[in-house]
Formats: sequence, C-alpha cells, structure tokens
Amino acid sequence: VLLAAAVCTKAGKAIVSRQFVEMTRTRIEGLLAAFPKLMNTGKQHTFVETESVRYVYQPMEKLYMVLITTKNSNILEDLETLRLFSRVIPEYCRALEENEISEHCFDLIFAFDEIVALGYRENVNLAQIRTFTEMDSHEEKVFRAVRETQEREAKAEMRRKAKELQQARRDAERQGKKAPGFGGFGSSAVSGGPTAAMITETIIETEKPKVAPAPARPSGPSKALKLGAKGKEVDNFVDKLKSEGENIMTSVGKRSAEAAKVLSPPVNMESVHMKIEEKISLTCGRDGGLQNMELHGMIVLHISDEKFARIRLHVENEDKRGVQLQTHPNVDKKLFTAESQIGLKNPEKSFPLNSDVGVLKWRLQTTEESFIPLTINCWPSESGNGCDVNIEYELQEESLELNDVIITIPLPSGVGAPVIGEIDGEYRHDSRRNLLEWCLPVIDAKNKSGSLEFSIAGQPNDFFPVQVSFISKKNYCNIQVTKVTQVEGNSPVRFSTETTFLVDKYEIL
Repeated sequence: VLLAAAVCTKAGKAIVSRQFVEMTRTRIEGLLAAFPKLMNTGKQHTFVETESVRYVYQPMEKLYMVLITTKNSNILEDLETLRLFSRVIPEYCRALEENEISEHCFDLIFAFDEIVALGYRENVNLAQIRTFTEMDSHEEKVFRAVRETQEREAKAEMRRKAKELQQARRDAERQGKKAPGFGGFGSSAVSGGPTAAMITETIIETEKPKVAPAPARPSGPSKALKLGAKGKEVDNFVDKLKSEGENIMTSVGKRSAEAAKVLSPPVNMESVHMKIEEKISLTCGRDGGLQNMELHGMIVLHISDEKFARIRLHVENEDKRGVQLQTHPNVDKKLFTAESQIGLKNPEKSFPLNSDVGVLKWRLQTTEESFIPLTINCWPSESGNGCDVNIEYELQEESLELNDVIITIPLPSGVGAPVIGEIDGEYRHDSRRNLLEWCLPVIDAKNKSGSLEFSIAGQPNDFFPVQVSFISKKNYCNIQVTKVTQVEGNSPVRFSTETTFLVDKYEIL
C-alpha cells in the first residue's frame, strides 16, 4: 500500500505531501526528516527501508520525489508509480524549484489523487491525468450551443416580425390610411410616426454584418418585440420550438446535455435502453492530408426492470474500415466473436440495474484521407488591400446527417469586420474573440457541399487553425444493436436506443 507521496528538499523539508491513508502531520514530517539521514551515497539503489516503512525515491535536481510505502508493497509497481509521479511534476511546473512547486501545489495534489486512490495505483496514463484535472465538460459546450441556436432563431423571428410590421406600415401609407398601432395602448404616438420607423429600422439594422448586439429598446411606450419579457412571449417561443420538433428539457439530470440537442432520449424510454455514442478527434493539414483521425465509440446499457436483467444484445457490425472492437471483461468474448451477441460470461448472473454499463467499445485510428467525414478547404489569397478567403466544405460520408455545424475561422485582430461575398448558410462575427463562425443547421446528402467567400485585411496564416463542431444522431461506424433477447427462452425484449456522434477535436492546421 502507498502511504504518501511527497516532494521534499534534500534536507527532508516537505514542500508538497499527499497522504493516501490516515496520517498525522507530525508523523509525515518526521518520516520525511528521517529520509535524508537513511540514504547511503555509495549505493545506486532508489529505495531505503526502516523497520516500519520503505522510501522509494527519485532525485530531481535539488529536490526528491519520494513515495512512502509499507514494507510488503510490490517494489516493481512502486517504481512504475514513482516514474509516473516524476513525469507529472514537469507538466505543471516550469522549473523544478521549491517556489515553483509551492505555487502549483494544488494542481500537483489533484494530479496525485488521479494516480493513487486509497493507497492503490489507478490504471491511468499522463494524458488521462491531464484530461481529468482539466475537467473540460462536453455537456457544458453542448448546452451553450443549444442556447446560442435558440437565440439565433429568436433573432430570425424578430427580424421577420419587424419586416411584417414595416410592410404593414408602408401598405397603410400607400392606401392613405392610418398605420396600425404597434403596442397595446392604442395611442396615436406609436402609430405610423417616427417612433414606429425607429423600431423597425433598429431591428432590421441587426441583419448587417456586425457583432450581434442586443436589440435597442425603443424610447416610446410601445410593447412590441420585447424578447426579454417573461410570460406569454417565452411560452409562445417554447411552443414554437416544440412544434418544429425540438425537444425542450427544463432540467438536464443524469442524461447528458448533448442528448437534449440531438432529439433527446426516446419519449417512451424502455426498460432496456442503450446509448451508442461516438467521439471523433481529427487533425488535417491546410494543404490536404490527414495527420491523424481517432474515433472512439461505446454502447452503454441501462436496465431499469429486473425482469430484463438477464439478456443478450444482438449487434450488427457492417463496418468495413477496420474498427478495433473490445468487450467488457465480464462479457462472453467467445459468444461475441462467434455470434455477434453481447452476454455475460456467467449466464446465471444479471446486468446491474439502474446504472449505465459500457458493454462494448470500439476504436478507429487512421491517416486515410477518404475516411474524413467532412472535408474543409480554406484558401486565403492575398489581394491589394488584404486577403480574399474562400472556404468550402464537402460531406464525404453521405450516410451521415450533421446538425448544428459551426466552422470557426480565426481573424486578425484590430482590422474590423469581414466583408462577406457569397455564403451558404449564416455567419456570426465575434469581434471580441476575433472569430468568424459559419453556421449550417444541417449537412447531409442533399446539402453535401457549400462555400463562403469573404475579404478582410490580413495574411494567409491568420485564418488557421480552422475548427469544426457538429452533432449527429447517426453514428460514423455502422455498428447497431438490432435485437435484444432473454437468456432463457430466447424471447425478444422491447428496447430503446439513442445514438450520438460528437466532436472532441476537429482542426485544419
């Protein structure tokens, strides 16, 4: 058992120490103070022992990385753990000095906790430790994307309404009638006069390529188009979204927020429910060529009724790209290899109830260009007063349907807004972060290619890396659960499935 991990000076003064079992401060300080006195400089060993504990250590310039373990601990495992601890420290500290270690002490303690839990080594590597300590939440990103989409739709509805009101006013002026009032007061002050013109012009102004500002509120007593107001306007907006097939979830519980975006879980979630989730990480060169593409997928099983705890999943794998499959250790591997069925090694046992269990995962790593689901070609060319940028996309995997695609192009700072030429879809210019976001609601076989042209001052290198994000309810690798049957009697079981295909990283460098 690992008792403690510490970074100490050559005199035995503790800078950072993390105890994995109950130990008092005086005991750990005493152990570390005794450590330098025990070392024999003539020997090449990296451990020393006392009657009660063993010190496994590694010198790091003027400091020591020390693990304090019990005497019956496995020395080979401890040395492997020590090596991982020593690699973690340079990740967070630029220099191996006392003040630098003290400054990043909490980062190091959090990383130490990822390596060891309750005295035993966790099965993690350096990349996983970095990911876990960053605590980057995909759910939060998707929630923000949902909110931005709803805001965009609200602005589009606002502009449409403004055009209708302006058209009604023009028609009334043409016929010599009084323009209809905008608000609920019915006063002539808000009808047809300069206030009404100001309302419509202010709102239509937002169509110009500027940073989307909050719509200016008219100074008159008009109540028209107050999107921030609670009550009926909000209800109508939510009803409108629902009528368009958007599932609105008031609170996202255990179910991840990305499911809320991609047509949330089925309304009638069966007692046997499966989530099939894939994540893609892809890096391309700007002149073509796939540097790396890695895709991870998993089938997660959730059973809420003990009647269906002893089942088998019939998997249909039509993948032709060479995906590597791996079953859970408790799943019968021979059964899966022979009959593509997922069942427990011991048929008498049951799957856990009311918890998500990953039963099958797969991985695809490739540098084959034809496997790229969505190709992006960004072509900046210098002109007399800056750069003309042409960017186009093409869906190579026509079976996919990508929703809420956002292609983000960095822009040079301090040169103003880009001048948009031709565009398929919509765009947003974020002047604070110097980004141009090209937004496409859907890319599928009917809408497989599109382009955007814009001009702005800058150099060709200013427009990279281009980043892409999307969500899809169809998975990339053609792996599906087609049938679920009981272990006894082989009778079919009703089940529900939700499929999501998400982006972890998608960059054109």
